[in-house]
Amino acid sequence: MIIEIKVPSPGESITEVEIASWLVNDGDIVNQDQDLAEIESDKATLTLNADKAGKVKILMEAGQSVAVGGVACTIDTSFEPDEEEVKPDGQENDTETSVEDETEKDKKPETDKLKQASNSDKSAGKKATSEELSKVKVTPVAQNLMDEEGWSVQDVIDGLHRIGKKEIEAVKQTGGAEADKSISGSLAAKPKERQLDRQKMTSLRKKLSARLVAVKHETAMLTTFNEVDMSNIMDMRKKYQNQFIEKHGVKLGFMSFFIKASALAMQKHPMVNAMIDGDEIITPNYVDVSVAVQTPKGLMVPVIRNTESMSLAQIEEALKQLAIKARSGKISLAEMTGGTFTVTNGGVFGSMLSTPLINPPQSAILGMHNIVERPVAINGKVEVRPIMYTALSYDHRVIDGKDSVGFLVTLKNMLENPELMLSGGNELQKLVLDL
Repeated sequence: MIIEIKVPSPGESITEVEIASWLVNDGDIVNQDQDLAEIESDKATLTLNADKAGKVKILMEAGQSVAVGGVACTIDTSFEPDEEEVKPDGQENDTETSVEDETEKDKKPETDKLKQASNSDKSAGKKATSEELSKVKVTPVAQNLMDEEGWSVQDVIDGLHRIGKKEIEAVKQTGGAEADKSISGSLAAKPKERQLDRQKMTSLRKKLSARLVAVKHETAMLTTFNEVDMSNIMDMRKKYQNQFIEKHGVKLGFMSFFIKASALAMQKHPMVNAMIDGDEIITPNYVDVSVAVQTPKGLMVPVIRNTESMSLAQIEEALKQLAIKARSGKISLAEMTGGTFTVTNGGVFGSMLSTPLINPPQSAILGMHNIVERPVAINGKVEVRPIMYTALSYDHRVIDGKDSVGFLVTLKNMLENPELMLSGGNELQKLVLDL
């Protein structure tokens, strides 16, 4: 039986999507629920899945636009999937592929060199390769390039602990398995060819570009800065990390402290959580935090809802799940809409200071940066402390300077004294005195 695989709707307002890439080839035998393709809209990247197992016939080319509900491919269910030929779902999304696992597969020899080898030589070669290269890791990009050329790990290089894209490209330029084993030397000896790589801008990136430009023109954006002494938080993480993991099953990071402290600081400065709707200002009594996540397809901002009532462990678990979904293209449109405030962490890329752009219709975004040991004055003495610079970009039409600066000061106090999170940022002694 032939069944049609139609393009699903990413959202009510979206009528057309783009086939970003096919994850299978025309004529492949696939399993039920296997990922077939990535489809992109102006709001999200989603995957197209196989409703049934069978043989795929691709009807739309990668890069082609197709209407929602259009038929992207068909599946002939009369073909039975072969477990040895079909990769398990999710393998394509692994961070890295172990060569030791790869050698255990029943692979067909694809090069003339392997075809001419005897069965005994192949068995001995596989054993030697497995023992010698048991610790080598192959990145997904490198593995795809190797598959295109029909190379095994032994054909590419001997003795590396990790093979990446640049190593594969170097071997391709120097003739494959006969290349000099010293790849670093060949790279240094040969200058790179002058080339221009042109790639069509995806629908997601085009929409993101338009939104970023609109922010500059449609908001009265300003940025205010402060610095945070991270000593107490770093000490807490060092002291209680193992207990935290044992009890909650996730690591305690820095992001959860900033998200929770931001939600609590908005109790004193609610306008930071407000937004403009026409000629009205809307101020929610909840804090749904959008978290900027860098993915291969561009920046995505999944939302953690009701952070004001969540614990640090709950926030960490939500962060983990949303990041996995965003980077694997499994996140839904509903999980990326409705945020009231955004937190972005440029510090993971080494950023010292930045002015983050507002994520409309929100009115503010908090930027985190790297932590650097800096000399600071403590009680009249110079001490070296781990300092992070924070930045709050805000729409001055909604948020006054008093609220923006006050928000950062409250945030700073709670991060430098985490116990204040138990009292919503209020000093404990004042609470005892009912002040």
